[in-house]
Amino acid sequence: MLKKISLLAALLICSTGGLFAQNPALLGQDTTRRVINTSLPFLNIAPDARSAGMGDMGVAMSPDANTTHWNASKVAFLKNKFGFAFSYSPWLQRFVGDMSLSYLSGYYKIDELQGLSSSLRYFNLGNFSFTDDIGNPIRDFTPREFAFDVSYARKLSERLSVGVTARYLHSNLTADLILSNQTETRAVNSASFDLSMFYQSEALDFMGLNSSFAFGANLSNLGPKVSYSNANEADFIPTNLRVGFASTTYLDDYNKFTFGMDFNKLLVPTPPQIDGQGNIISGRNPRDVGVIQGMASGLFQAPGGFREKMQEVSIATGVEYWYNDLIAARIGYFYENENKGNRRYFTIGLGMRYNLFGLDVAYLLPQNQNNPLAETLRFTLLFDFKND
Repeated sequence: MLKKISLLAALLICSTGGLFAQNPALLGQDTTRRVINTSLPFLNIAPDARSAGMGDMGVAMSPDANTTHWNASKVAFLKNKFGFAFSYSPWLQRFVGDMSLSYLSGYYKIDELQGLSSSLRYFNLGNFSFTDDIGNPIRDFTPREFAFDVSYARKLSERLSVGVTARYLHSNLTADLILSNQTETRAVNSASFDLSMFYQSEALDFMGLNSSFAFGANLSNLGPKVSYSNANEADFIPTNLRVGFASTTYLDDYNKFTFGMDFNKLLVPTPPQIDGQGNIISGRNPRDVGVIQGMASGLFQAPGGFREKMQEVSIATGVEYWYNDLIAARIGYFYENENKGNRRYFTIGLGMRYNLFGLDVAYLLPQNQNNPLAETLRFTLLFDFKND
C-alpha cells in the first residue's frame, strides 16, 4: 500500500490538476524523453483481445461487436442483426495489483445501409489510501474513469461508409482532495466525439488467390481541454488520428490470412524544449494553446521540426489466420519511437467462433525488460445474433 500512496503523491505533485493517468510511466513510457502527455489516456488503450493480439491495430479490420472503439463506420458493414461483447484486462499487474480495464460494447443494424453501436469503458485504478502531511490516514479511495458513447454509421455506397460517435467522459481520481498548497482537486465531466470512415474493396484475383483490401480512418476524442483542479490550468484529452489498411487473402474455402497496419498520431502539441532552469527555448507550453490550434500544432509543428513530428507516429501491425471461421491465431507488433515513449512490444492471440458465441484472448510480450506492460492479458466474449 505504501507504493500506491507514494505513486499517487508523486503524480499529484507533477501536475496541479492531479492527472493520475497522465503520467507516462503508467503506460510503459520512458519519462526521460519529450513524450506527449494528455489527460484521460485510458481512452486510447486497446480494449478488446482480438485487436490486442494483433499489436493494437484495428481501424480497417473486419467489423465485429468491438468496432465502436476502432472505427464506428464499420458497423454499416456488419452482416448480423445485433451483437455485443464484453472485454476485461487486468492492467499493469506488475505495478498496481488491483487495476483493470473493462469494456462493454454492442451494435444494432437498422437496415442494410445503417446501424447503431454503443460502448461503455470503465477503468478501475485500484484502491489508494490518502494521508495528510505527517502520514496520518485520511480515507481510502478507488480512482476510476469511464466513457460512454453512442455511434451512428451509414453506407454512402456499396463499398464506403462513414460514422459519427458522441461520447460522455468522467474521471474521478482524488475524490475532491485538497492538496497542501490549497489546490482543490475535482472530478472531470466532459464530452467528445469521433468522425470515421471505412472503405472495403470487392474480392480481387491476386496470383490465383482471392483477396480483398480495406482502408479505415478514425479521428477520435475531439473535445475540450479538461482540468482536475480549481487552478486555471487545463490539459488536452487524447485527440488521435488513426489511419490504416487491412488485406485478406483466401487460400481456399477453409483458410484465410489478414495482414493489417495502423498509424497513430496524437493531435495535441509537442512539449516544448526547455533549458536547465526550466525556461522554454523552443515551442510553447501546451496549456497556453487552444484546442483547434493544438490539433494543428499536433499535426504539423514540433520544436525538432518535421523529423520530430514523424517520430510521434506510432505503428501497430498484425496478422490474423482463420481456419473455417472457427479458430483464429494472431500475432502483432507495436512500435513507438524511443524519444516519444519507447513502447515496443509483441502480441499474440487466439480466437474461436461457434454459432452465436465467440472468445478471444491476447497476451503482451514487451521488447524491453522491466516494462510495466509485461504479461498483460485481455479477454473478450462475443455474441452475434443473425437476422433470422
